[in-house]
Amino acid sequence: MDAGEDERGREVRARLLSLATAGLVLAPAAHAQAPQTGRLLVTVAPGAAPRARVTAAALAATAGARPAGFNVPQLRLVTLRPRRGAGLHALAVRLRADPRVTRVEVEHRARPRLEPNDPALITPETAIGTAPNTPVEWWAARSNFPAAWDVSTGAGATVAIIDTGAETSHPELADRVLGAASFDADGSAATNDSVGHGTHVASLACGAGNDGVGLAGAGLRCRMLILKSDFSDSSVAKAIVYAVDHGADAINMSFGTDPGPAPSQAVRDAVGYAFAHNVVMAAAAADTPIADQGYPADLLQPTGTGPDLSVDKGLSVTAADASDARASFAGQGSQISLAAYGSYDSSPAATGPPGIFGAFTAGPNQLESGSLGLPPHPPCGCRTTFGNDTRYAYVQGTSMATPMVSATGALIRHLNPDLTAAEIVRLIKESARRPAGVWTADLGWGILDAGAALTRAASIDRRAPASTVKRLSALTSKPTVTVRWSAADKAPTGVRASGIARFELWRATDGGRFKRLFTTTRTSRRVTLRHGGRYRFYTVAIDHAGNREPAPKQADARVQRRRR
Repeated sequence: MDAGEDERGREVRARLLSLATAGLVLAPAAHAQAPQTGRLLVTVAPGAAPRARVTAAALAATAGARPAGFNVPQLRLVTLRPRRGAGLHALAVRLRADPRVTRVEVEHRARPRLEPNDPALITPETAIGTAPNTPVEWWAARSNFPAAWDVSTGAGATVAIIDTGAETSHPELADRVLGAASFDADGSAATNDSVGHGTHVASLACGAGNDGVGLAGAGLRCRMLILKSDFSDSSVAKAIVYAVDHGADAINMSFGTDPGPAPSQAVRDAVGYAFAHNVVMAAAAADTPIADQGYPADLLQPTGTGPDLSVDKGLSVTAADASDARASFAGQGSQISLAAYGSYDSSPAATGPPGIFGAFTAGPNQLESGSLGLPPHPPCGCRTTFGNDTRYAYVQGTSMATPMVSATGALIRHLNPDLTAAEIVRLIKESARRPAGVWTADLGWGILDAGAALTRAASIDRRAPASTVKRLSALTSKPTVTVRWSAADKAPTGVRASGIARFELWRATDGGRFKRLFTTTRTSRRVTLRHGGRYRFYTVAIDHAGNREPAPKQADARVQRRRR
């Protein structure tokens, strides 16, 4: 073996060693806001009208609205919607000024509660020292995932798992795999996991949820790209780019180098490629309580930038335990973005479950045999039986915390594709639970709160409204014309549109430049025409979130006034 081969071998071994956890013990609340309907609930004054249905028509006629929804005469309740293109706020203002009205409220829509039926979410943990009524997957409720799943079940979201492969025949993974590819120099298939690490990590990200069997992954119904890597720089770079090009919403990297070597330009460029394509990246911090997390974690959150919400390309994830403190084995310092649960009890006299419950390979693997890394780690003794199935294990480490974060990022990106990766990363940090109230070197911006993150993502409207001027007669002899337009403010499914705030009417005369004529909340305006004048019109809609419709490339409507 030449010196170059020996150096590369040491590099790969270092990355594999980082997969194992230090002290590796491998064995057995925000609330979502209801979406709005775009209608107003109006309570009329006693005696204002004998029947609510009549009152609805009368109010609609005078307030510029349309009857909609259901009316409840016994409660003096009518339901109104703005006319097409008009704003909800402006209608509410007009209605509150009407003496026949005693109350105006925005109508909301409830959603069915989702209570996944996976046994691990509710089956009590039996390990000695576990707090009473603690379920096997205790981390899910503690990270507020049930609230996140009320916002999004993860269906359609995709997480790329760059790891040791995964045993995709496992019932937790079988119908969750969108695709698989191997970037391992030994040519082994991505669906073969001789280590056991990738199978466990994959199940924590997107293990089949709400199927009545086993566990639920953090992404509940998300899908995965299983990308097997030998963790060399070229392999990692290739896997990251492949994930981006094949539609990943997030990339999970539960691996890293030992401290010391600077990240290669290849991995730097791959991380930059994913960030430029708005793919959310999460990487495991070190499984040693040190400040240098190695790469890729230190590429996502460089040294000294942890306390700065605006400087990052992803999330460097350390591990917390059930006491909401940093796990004793986990990385710390200025390269930490936030924490997620990677251990139940990491103290020297640890009790309770010896790790995070997840899927495992059917046959023996390197974690069990103790042949992972040089020198080899002792056999993990991690396999456990759940529901008469021996294909599960308890594993602790930052590797287990990271897929909870990457799955959250994927759910957010799929829910609200108008958000950039930088915005999603910041949102996840800002919504984390901070026991200390501020960024700390132990937990970064706090412990992942998936429910708060998804709830906030559903309230951020980044999509501009759209409006169109209705067709006008090509020629007219009248001195004025009424310009009318229609509009809509649509947001991605599951995201609350902020509603149209106002319109701008723009006009060009005789081939000249367009000039803004009016700013209005109405959907029509009367405009004066001079003899022989040729006019073009378009509108620009602006919503309450400040999103501005771009000007069209050509006018929506044209009209010419006849000469005398």
